[in-house]
Amino acid sequence: MSRPEYLAPPEIFYNEEEARKYTKNSRIIDIQVQMCERALELLLLPEDQPCFLLDIGCGSGLSGSVLEDQGHVWVGMDISSPMLNVALEREVEGDLVLSDMGEGCPFRAGTFDGAVSISALQWLCNADKSSHKPDKRLYKFFSTLFACLSRSARAVFQFYPENNTQLELITSQAMKAGFFGGVVIDYPNSTKAKKYFLVLMTGGAMPLPKALGTEENSNVVSYTAKRERMKQARGKPLKKSREWILEKKERRRRQGKETRESTKYTGRKRSGRF
Repeated sequence: MSRPEYLAPPEIFYNEEEARKYTKNSRIIDIQVQMCERALELLLLPEDQPCFLLDIGCGSGLSGSVLEDQGHVWVGMDISSPMLNVALEREVEGDLVLSDMGEGCPFRAGTFDGAVSISALQWLCNADKSSHKPDKRLYKFFSTLFACLSRSARAVFQFYPENNTQLELITSQAMKAGFFGGVVIDYPNSTKAKKYFLVLMTGGAMPLPKALGTEENSNVVSYTAKRERMKQARGKPLKKSREWILEKKERRRRQGKETRESTKYTGRKRSGRF
């Protein structure tokens, strides 16, 4: 299958049809959730403390929903208007910005406690226009991202490098922009489960987190959705339960967003649905 970034620029590839198809694909949803959960682990955020996060290439808000479920406040940026329109229809809680990451992050200095990005970074390695220079666009992106993060923040990118040359291009521009860090490769010996995470730090050089699946004779892929288990352990309501829905509605009201009134039917399972 051709890589999407080779078929068309992202603002063209993710048109209305593709945006809706992408958001309804259960396999894609599962992958997005798993990758965002792993990115949050690598961010090493303070436990039980909400943070203000940037979701780069947020698309229709699938990864943003993971951030919401773990109690964080987020802002998403994406170059595709149809993707952001679907996110609005889904009533995500994050604020959305239409922006090309290759032109930089349009936020004030020190705004965010961290940043995540799922399956977006590799798009910057393409020259979709005659004016595009991948090395310059990468540096512009990383330098402005560095500026809008707090000085103790991390940024974690799950991405799909085509080859070692592309990997070197990305990491070199990130280090040139002032970041410390490197690449964590989960399940490096697995063809299907192998995942690349670029872990960037603003506060100085620190040891990289341990990759998953690197133990000797480790052949079992242990990516699992952990949100429900974590919530149970912390006493938080399970997703889609009545308590979860009421809590989400209350958050939306505090944010000044239009919210439907709750009734005795709120959160009740409908007949024939499971």
